Amino acid sequence: MAETITANIAHQLGRVEARRRIAEGMDGFADAIPGGAVTEKRWEEDTAFFTIEALGQRLACRLDVMDDVVVATFELPTLLQPFAGAIRNKLEQYGPKLLEA
Repeated sequence: MAETITANIAHQLGRVEARRRIAEGMDGFADAIPGGAVTEKRWEEDTAFFTIEALGQRLACRLDVMDDVVVATFELPTLLQPFAGAIRNKLEQYGPKLLEA
């Protein structure tokens, strides 16, 4: 069964600038997993959907960009659940750094 990691990343950039920065820095979220790489990206309005592939597994990732917060949701398959702490730390460190004013 998949484990869901969710993080709220506050920002003061406004929706348009936050979306631009996420589009430019999305690949950085893959660094939390050894050998991780973003392999698919798409936008639906202000929501980014992307896939991180690592260790033969695929993580489904979603970033909902709002005026003052980005809600990040990562679905970890069973084999990547041991990395849940590292992935959560990456979200909590990289997300705010990416969206600093």
